[in-house]
Amino acid sequence: MFAKWIFPDYWQITIIALCSVLHQRSAWRLSIILTAMLFAKGRKTITNWLRAAGINHRYKAFYYFIGSLGKKTENIATKLFEIMINQIYKKANTVLVAIDDSPTPRYGPKVQGAGIHRNPTPTPDGRKFVYGHIWVTLSAIARHKSFGTIGLPLLARMYIKARDIKNSGLSFLSKTQQAAELAEWAYNCCKKLGKTLWIVTDGGFTRASFLKPVIAIGAVVITRLRKDAVLYAQVKHPTRRKRGRPRKYGKRIKLQNVVSKADGWFKIRVFLYGTEEIKEIKLFKALYKPAGCQVQALVIRDSYDCFRAFMCTDLSASAAQILEAVADRFAIEQNFSDIKEIEGAGQQQVRTLGGNIGAFHLNLWLHSLVELWAWNKS
Repeated sequence: MFAKWIFPDYWQITIIALCSVLHQRSAWRLSIILTAMLFAKGRKTITNWLRAAGINHRYKAFYYFIGSLGKKTENIATKLFEIMINQIYKKANTVLVAIDDSPTPRYGPKVQGAGIHRNPTPTPDGRKFVYGHIWVTLSAIARHKSFGTIGLPLLARMYIKARDIKNSGLSFLSKTQQAAELAEWAYNCCKKLGKTLWIVTDGGFTRASFLKPVIAIGAVVITRLRKDAVLYAQVKHPTRRKRGRPRKYGKRIKLQNVVSKADGWFKIRVFLYGTEEIKEIKLFKALYKPAGCQVQALVIRDSYDCFRAFMCTDLSASAAQILEAVADRFAIEQNFSDIKEIEGAGQQQVRTLGGNIGAFHLNLWLHSLVELWAWNKS
């Protein structure tokens, strides 16, 4: 069956490029698996993948290969990201990526890395918790000329709770620390190709363990602020220094007080969620402790007493750039929905840590490969 499949030239060239970073003794299996995933029917288990490719003998070698991919995810994702940048961001100076976490439910005993986590989208039966894996995922965000903003997932880290990691021999990393690792990886890829990296996240990543290392490497972070976020005015040091340690932070700035003041508001025209809108905003600079530096704070007023706040570490960024990046972050949420419902992430019945990591990344890469192949199609 597999020999009868005829693939577009772009697909074959891209797959060969991805295989080039693997050991050539087994790299050919990646091409078969990625293509078989397209034609698998029913539940997206590895067995159905192999059945679609007509593999009935020596199938265990493919299971071992998927497990080995769990240790090579960065190599393959780097090559895919480079292809993506050269194709989509060739004329752009800035590459926008989004980072967020999402669970994939699992079933059965002795699934390595699985645990009980809070479910961000409770099921109809009202269960607030889910048993499975949590994936901190990075997706590149790009705007298509016909289909709007599209997310292209690249790399993920499996988050395991400290109490579940004791017997696995691994070292514990929080979600924000894992997100910082992903940001550093993306920054190195962009720097190699002469691009500036912008990262957009939700409010869960506004912590020092994420912000400080990412700002230190030179990436720009855009994220949501809590309504009770602690901001400070910049200190104006006197010419004659007084006794004692000089002040580091000035007067506290409360967002509620900023909103209540009538002066400083202005309207801008921005392109959000596929439509052009006019928003009333206020933009100012402030010191933010978790970032450890001065940031741009943006307050958008939805009604008289309802507002949202965001921050950007690039002091020269415009209000429109900040708001459009925040709006484009929804693409990673769409990625999570697609890789679970279409690619079937989490349905692969593997137990080992490497097998789960490899299978999840195959779903990410397949989704991005299809989007890249179709990018210039009508």
